Amino acid sequence: MSNSFNRRNFLKTMGTGTLGLGAVGPAFSFNILSSYPLKNRYRVAVIGVNSRGSQHIQALSKIPNVEIAYICDVDSNALAKGVELAVKSGSTSPPARVKDFRKALEDTKLDAVSIAMPDHWHTPAALLALQAGKHVYIEKPGSHNPAEAELLVEATKKYGKVVQMGNQRRSWPRVQEAMKELHSGTIGRVYYARAWYTNSRKSIGYGNAASVPEWLDFELWQGPAPRAEFKDNLIHYNWHWFWNWGTGEIVNNGVHFLDLARWGLQVDYPEKVYSSGGRYHFQDDWQTPDTQVASYDFGDRKSILWEGRSCNVRDINGMGSGVSFHGENGTLELLNNSYKIFDNTNKLIKSADPTSNIVVNQQGAGFDMDVDHFKNFINAIDNGESLISPYPEIKKSVLLCHLGNISYRTGRALEIDPNSGRILNDNAAMKLWGREYERGWEPKL
Repeated sequence: MSNSFNRRNFLKTMGTGTLGLGAVGPAFSFNILSSYPLKNRYRVAVIGVNSRGSQHIQALSKIPNVEIAYICDVDSNALAKGVELAVKSGSTSPPARVKDFRKALEDTKLDAVSIAMPDHWHTPAALLALQAGKHVYIEKPGSHNPAEAELLVEATKKYGKVVQMGNQRRSWPRVQEAMKELHSGTIGRVYYARAWYTNSRKSIGYGNAASVPEWLDFELWQGPAPRAEFKDNLIHYNWHWFWNWGTGEIVNNGVHFLDLARWGLQVDYPEKVYSSGGRYHFQDDWQTPDTQVASYDFGDRKSILWEGRSCNVRDINGMGSGVSFHGENGTLELLNNSYKIFDNTNKLIKSADPTSNIVVNQQGAGFDMDVDHFKNFINAIDNGESLISPYPEIKKSVLLCHLGNISYRTGRALEIDPNSGRILNDNAAMKLWGREYERGWEPKL
């Protein structure tokens, strides 16, 4: 597919094509944020709006100096809904609809992109955006494999743009407070963290080969991934469970909690990783494990344990997903945007309630508490505010997830270089460090 577009004709087309939603009612035409004093206005394209991307739209719409200039998606139905949501959420004018996000990148007045595409597109799309001079907010995990994570770190340094990953729990007030408690020695030396995620996902069945729906550009949806036939149980969410496009639950949701575990323990790369599990609950097309345990041994006598159960929702410590930290003098349990601290006699010594009355679904990505994380991204562009989740740092947490998958797929423990995170003395495991790409779609710096 050609990357060459006639920008003038394209923008002219977009200027007229965005009116296809019909008249917008007066309830949606008034933007209360427009009365705020604006230092600068940043034009952003949201790429991929079927699921998580809709929350990107809502969060960005609440930031006064942000204009959502483009809604990009290979699904024409999602395009229409995305534009409608942007207007409903406060956009002063409907964003342009673009099927191929590379067209939006040609707009020299576009400042940033917000990527919520499937995992196999994360790094390739981010690289294209950086090469076009755009700042990048990228949904977790930011990469489909460790090689891509390394490539994105290199690109962040090369192009000098702001790159923030969407592990927004790092912006939650009580999470930040809990980390200060841990790092100040409230429970003594912290040496062990337990992270988990549970859900009650249903079987995806056995898919049938089918004609590609007229609303979907399946060729562009696959993009850098090796080509596979379209099946009726793949889109829009079940791609998570196929290795060609997805990365399984440990990367899909585990990255949030393994990141908090690593942050709390103040560790970087492990020395040993071992993961086991399988597709235990149902028999169907699902390829990644629905039940998985991964252990990570670090230097300085510290370790992390991850437990994922995609199809059994029974909680741990009263939480469907979370992290607990264990130290010499007690335990800290991180619950949503709150936490509890116990001493070693199991006595509750502190309980910090949520900082907001907004209900946060711990099993999800925290959709109601995204705004601060996006504000931090915009402020980093605007005035150099320090990023809360810069990708070169968060890549260490992402790598934990990828290493867990590699250990699971090879069926053995991995020895890791604690300085680089790379696998030692295992050529077979290193074959899973990267992936094959559809010819002509290979990501490059």
